[in-house]
Amino acid sequence: MSGPAPRWSVVVVNYEAGEQLVGCVLSLLADTSAGGAPEVVVVDNGSTDGSAEELAAALPGVRLVRPGTNLGYATAANRGIAATTAPVVAVCNPDIELEPGTAAALLARFDAEPDLGALGPMVRNRDGSVYPSARSVPTVGDAVGHGVFGLVRPSNRFTRRYRELDADASRARDSDFVSGAAIWLRRGALEAVDGWDEGYFMYVEDVDLCWRLRRAGWRVAYEPGGSVVHVQGASTARHPYRMILEHHRSLARFAAKRWHGAKRLLLVPAAAFLAVRAVGAMGAHALGWRSRQPRVSG
Repeated sequence: MSGPAPRWSVVVVNYEAGEQLVGCVLSLLADTSAGGAPEVVVVDNGSTDGSAEELAAALPGVRLVRPGTNLGYATAANRGIAATTAPVVAVCNPDIELEPGTAAALLARFDAEPDLGALGPMVRNRDGSVYPSARSVPTVGDAVGHGVFGLVRPSNRFTRRYRELDADASRARDSDFVSGAAIWLRRGALEAVDGWDEGYFMYVEDVDLCWRLRRAGWRVAYEPGGSVVHVQGASTARHPYRMILEHHRSLARFAAKRWHGAKRLLLVPAAAFLAVRAVGAMGAHALGWRSRQPRVSG
């Protein structure tokens, strides 16, 4: 006889995360604070490092979807969501570990707030510092300022506003968007906006999803009562230059979707600016320059 239906599902999008994938899934299954373990679906984007095979051997009861190629984050998320059933579904990176009690804290918010469409937990770096995972969609001025100064001076005022670095990380709040590295979503809200935009391969798809949810009348919020530890870039670090290009391409796509009327005249100079910035970012990577990871107190 089957047990009760899970209260939440989770989709892990994997690409060559190595041994971190099994650790991630184990941490998800271990959080039974919401009344039981979640339904877990892993979508493997064509990994060749053995991580999918290791997962299948270690946890044969976990559903593994293998499309045979790298679909990108958004498309893989949609594939995984379609294979789940619970009314709340999380999407996460394969290099996060869920802290116990997170499920109860986040599902309590969804139960109490019917207009809540997306919710992000606190995201901690490996050293315990808090990563600014709840952010604002920047104005044009802040976007340019962050683009110019963010690589060399992460504490500049434009970046601080965009990343909400002065916000109290210990307090819940509504925000423009929360990081897709670990995001909980109401299924009804997802369906109302037709899911993740598969036109994004990597990066900005979380910004786009939260933007569309808010335009449709749903709220997006940050809940520090739940938390994850994130090893950033476990997969993307393998292909740094392609990821830089994809990041800037995604920024251009989002601008094209967001700007209307006379503002669309800015698209050509914006594309030129992003191209120059992408070259600068690749040069900085080649020279070994690293801007310090953004973090807030907490």
